[in-house]
Parts: sequence; C-alpha cells; structure tokens
Amino acid sequence: MPSYLHSHQLHARFKALDPFLTEHQALWKPRPFTALRLDWEASHPELATYLRGCTLADAEADVAPAQLPAPFPQLAAQAEQLAAVGELPDNGLPSAGHRLDANVPGRKWQQIEAFSRRVSFREQTRHWLDWCAGKGHLGRRLLQPGQQLTCLEYDAELVAAGQALSDHHHLPANHVHQDVMATGSRQHLGYDKSVVALHACGDLHVHLLREASQQGCRHLAVAPCCYNRIGGDRYQPLSTAAQGSALHLSITDLGLPLSETVTAGARVRHQRDCSMARRLGFDLLQRKQRQCDEYLPTPSLPVAWLAKPFEQYCRELAALRAVPISTTPDWAALEAAGWQRLAEVRNLERLRNLFRRPLELWLVLDRALYLREQGYDVRLGTFCAYPLTPRNLLLLAERDQ
Repeated sequence: MPSYLHSHQLHARFKALDPFLTEHQALWKPRPFTALRLDWEASHPELATYLRGCTLADAEADVAPAQLPAPFPQLAAQAEQLAAVGELPDNGLPSAGHRLDANVPGRKWQQIEAFSRRVSFREQTRHWLDWCAGKGHLGRRLLQPGQQLTCLEYDAELVAAGQALSDHHHLPANHVHQDVMATGSRQHLGYDKSVVALHACGDLHVHLLREASQQGCRHLAVAPCCYNRIGGDRYQPLSTAAQGSALHLSITDLGLPLSETVTAGARVRHQRDCSMARRLGFDLLQRKQRQCDEYLPTPSLPVAWLAKPFEQYCRELAALRAVPISTTPDWAALEAAGWQRLAEVRNLERLRNLFRRPLELWLVLDRALYLREQGYDVRLGTFCAYPLTPRNLLLLAERDQ
C-alpha cells in the first residue's frame, strides 16, 4: 500500500508528475464531447478504432487496462503509479457527542467523520476555525473540551441555524456571518487558530492558504474541491515549482478531475445520459444547419426538458441559441445518432480519464509546495476511500511560532 506524502517527498512527486502531464497533454486536453475527431486518433488509430467500437455499457464496465490497445495499458500503469497516495493515520478522535450528527445527510456526516479522524497536529489545538462552515457540522465534530470554535459562513440563514445547533449542544462556538473572500476575514486568522476547510471550492480555499499563511495561522487542514471555480480564465500556480512548469491550464482543463461522479443513483445517471445524448444530437444538427463544424455551447436546461419530444427539444434549443433550422431533419435518426455519439464520447473519454487523478494531485501538490515555501511542515494523503468522495485528498500543514 502506498503511504501518505511527507514534506520532503512533495517536490520529487511533483517533478515526476509534471513531465507526464505535460508530455501527454494532447491526449487529455481535447474533449470528445465538443470535437467530432480528436488529433490523437491519427497517432493511435488502433486504440481510437477500438474505443469508437465500444458500447455505452462498455464505458461503464470495469475493464482491465491490459485488455485495451497500446498505449492505454502503459499510460494507465504510469498514471496509477504517479497518482498513488496513501491514507493519513487515524488520530483516535473520541466518539461524537450525543446526536451531533442529527440532520446531517449520511454521506456528508461520513465525510466529516473521516476528515476529523485524520486531522492531527504535534501541538494541541486551542481554537478551531471552520472556513466556509455552512452550519458548522465539521467544527462541532472536531471541538473537544477546553477548545473554542469560530465558524465563518457567507449565508446568513446557515449562520443562524449553525449558532442555534451549537447553543443547543452547549458548545463554545461563535458563528460569524462573513464573506471569506473579503478583507474582514483576516481578523479571524492568527497564530492561535487551527483552520479547517472541507471541500471549499476553488478560489475559496486558495484564498485561505494565502491569507492563513500571511496571518501566521499555526495549523491548516484543507481538502480542496472544484479547482475550476476561479475568477480568471487561466490557472495561476501558487508554488515556485508550478510557476516554472510548461503546463498551462484553462478552466476547462481544471474541470477534468471533477468529471467523475461516484455518488449518483441510477435515476440521476439515466437523466444525465439522456441529457448528454440529446445535446450531442443537437450538436450534429447545429453543425449542419450553421454549416460550421464547431461545437456551440448550450445553456444548462431544466430536467423537465427531457420530457419534451426530441424534435421540440431541438427546435426550442435552436431558438434559444438563434440557430435557424432551414431543412426538415430526420429526427429519429438524429436522436439515434446522439446516443451513438454518447457511446463514442464516453469510451474516448476513458483515455482522457487516466489523467484525472494525476492532474488533481499536481494541483494539490502545488498547494502543498506553496505552504512549504511559507514555512509549514506539510503532509498530504487521503482521508477516506474514493467511493465516499473522489475529492478525498487532505493537506495537513503545521508551523512553529
């Protein structure tokens, strides 16, 4: 089993991941959903033919990489090796207080429990700060006798609900209505704080890393999420190592690690498939009608649209995007072509998806190396099994006064 990464191992792993992602970016940057043909298909015709011949069920099946044509097995082995990170040790946290998990969805509570059991520092925590706290469930789970808790949250209703819960449990917690991106959040950061953030999105957790290190926070425990939720259209690396990389990432690239859902039920997955097949069918239609072989972005549509007949769906979407329909398409054939394209897209994505976890680890290592540069001792590992949440990487950072 792989072990979690210690401070002195972070740079070497980044230096191994970086050329792998850079060298093969022509395989993972293009999106099969938006392109009818991918440039790499000319370089690897056997693999492309194989994947295009697979069914939608094949894309969902757990097939051993060795059964696919080259270079798939070799790349899969490299990706697995480079992205391997072990679980952080359990800190032996005492059991949760009576009914502390009440009104928390089961999966969310399991994530909180797993996260809390991996947060440990050499020096005892005196004051927890829950960043983007929601109702503060995470902070309350971490809180032990003799400690205090501050929860920062943007949504006033969640702040009020969280304070009511903390008061109900007679806990020394202060829930603060605070936009964490505003300068006012700084006043809550300082050396006495142990800051935790479970799945704070994009700029929210990057801003925390910058501010907490500048304000001298002693402890940080951050599980990043939604790397593509950033203000600009390009990724701005944090560490010296990532700033020196030849890898330049767009918002689309940053979405790759988030393209897998392991928690959706059968009904939701079926709705997602129907929606994608219809969009792909419409894509074929708009290319022909506009006589322009390029993808046309379409807005997010309510689920109710899936109940419309396919022709009505396409005509209304065409009206939304100002696409004139000047011929009478064969709607049944177009709908079938959408499903066929969905099977091809899902299977072609199997190659792209090999780079999903390596890219996520590259991004988290950028954060870890930045914290090292700020004087922190950093550990990086997983806090739970992948099926509980694919965003299971946790950064633990500690620095002396």
